[in-house]
Amino acid sequence: MCPTPWRGSYPWSVTTLDSLSPALDDRSATAWWRDAVIYQVYPLSFADSDGDGVGDLPGITARLDHLAELGVDAIWLSPFYVSPRADAGYDVADYRDIDPVFGTLADADAMLARARELGLRVLVDLVPNHTSDEHAWFRAALGAGRGTPERARYIFREGRGEDGEQPPNDWGSVFGGPAWTRVTEPDGSPGQWYLHLFDVKQPDLDWSNPEVWEEFRSVLRFWLDRGVDGFRVDVAHGLVKAPGLPDWSEGPRMLDSGVAQDAPPPMWDQEGVHEIYRDWHAVLAEYDGDRALVAEAWVQPLARLARYVRPDEMHQAFNFDFLLSPWRAEDLRTVVTDSLREMGAVGAPATWVLSNHDVVRHTSRLGLPVGTPKPNGINRDSAVQPDDEVGLRRARAATLLMLALPGSSYLFQGEELGLPEHVALDNDVRQDPTFVRSEGLELGRDGCRVPLPWDHAAPAFGFGPSERTWLPQPESFARHAADLQRGVPGSTLELYRAALRLRRDLGLGAGELQWLDGYGEDVVAFRSATTTVVANLGAETMALPRDAEVLVVSGDLVTVDGDRSAVPSDTTVWLRA
Repeated sequence: MCPTPWRGSYPWSVTTLDSLSPALDDRSATAWWRDAVIYQVYPLSFADSDGDGVGDLPGITARLDHLAELGVDAIWLSPFYVSPRADAGYDVADYRDIDPVFGTLADADAMLARARELGLRVLVDLVPNHTSDEHAWFRAALGAGRGTPERARYIFREGRGEDGEQPPNDWGSVFGGPAWTRVTEPDGSPGQWYLHLFDVKQPDLDWSNPEVWEEFRSVLRFWLDRGVDGFRVDVAHGLVKAPGLPDWSEGPRMLDSGVAQDAPPPMWDQEGVHEIYRDWHAVLAEYDGDRALVAEAWVQPLARLARYVRPDEMHQAFNFDFLLSPWRAEDLRTVVTDSLREMGAVGAPATWVLSNHDVVRHTSRLGLPVGTPKPNGINRDSAVQPDDEVGLRRARAATLLMLALPGSSYLFQGEELGLPEHVALDNDVRQDPTFVRSEGLELGRDGCRVPLPWDHAAPAFGFGPSERTWLPQPESFARHAADLQRGVPGSTLELYRAALRLRRDLGLGAGELQWLDGYGEDVVAFRSATTTVVANLGAETMALPRDAEVLVVSGDLVTVDGDRSAVPSDTTVWLRA
């Protein structure tokens, strides 16, 4: 196969587009979150200290050295609050205490102290759209009856039909099934209905109630007083519902790209959410240091997402358009350009993410044929199976491209080990409410949440001191274990460590992006700071200039013309500009 040559001289020509970089506003121009690499810890699956098969806070504390050595700047912890765990802790029963399965408040304080010693910032998850049905407020609402202040904290409505036997509207749950459940009143009669956009055990709060506002101000201060550096806000686009709760027959899609609408659905992206985040911004401003609010907002188009990170609102918003982008050069160039433009217009950094606890790991997702819609889980019976070799090669290339972009990047635990999705989970071990409520039509998110492998020869691959794990690990995880990759040239772990070290040393997160001309349509090429980044997504090998200085590469280069290095397909390389 004839390699595709570089066109143009070296250094290469720059496009006529204006350079793209995040504009700065009156929020600190040097704030840590502007270019931070933030690592998501999913506490259930990170590390187990006591052998019960469930990850916990002491386990996290014991493994923080791994994250410091990896080179990340901060960690974000998924919920560890008191919870019946109908939705893996996103059903909170007490926002001010630790679920006993994870430890105690003292354990949380010890974890925060150790993180500070290692120079790691800590963000915690905040779940303000709904509580657990076991929260004291909801129990009081059930006992108090119609028209009471206790009911006014949630969205209770009378049903439709002669006897109120029909739900108040046609909304469905994100997890499948209806979004309304009818309660039995204290006198035993059929009663009102309550809204739950997610599981039946996750009743939605009513954010038109001042008492709800004050409660969450108090929760913010509780954790800020303990030393956290900010909050990732779950379902940030969903807190406020349209007046009158009008019907919406299309359903409340959230975990896919959806279709941009002329007007947002009545349960998502309502104007009132911005008033809430301006209020929270003021609360964080009461504290010294650069505290951050991060929006999980599945909002399109990017211009609407940018409204969440205006100067007096949140500081970052997850870029799901980037996560959902197909593995095509044109698509990636477009989403990067649009993201930097829209976020820069409001003075916010762009954020980049490829995996998290809600989506199929990108190591497997990118192993599907290009253009395959994002699956909600994969199992043995899925019509299309990922190619593990292709997926890992593309995942490494995608990560190296992402880490060179201006702004902040998010990593999901285990991706530094090249972990794939667990596609062989038996249905009887699945715990995601999506699987249960959809009656198995949607596999859900369990496959990306499997406990991590730390030691290939230990019980549970070193996840804990026993063989117990709350979800079973595949045998293939042994070859991905951290102990087999640490210090091994070319391993995925060492690729991440090298890239994160260079990203920091070269100032890539705070750099400016300039697209480079002179490449084929299947190549993504840009300059950031003093680095040239080239990602070859095409089938043809691409030759490098003979004097090119390679800083890091996602896979093996090949040799052409006797002594010339070339970039093969699905490979990204950083060069000294």
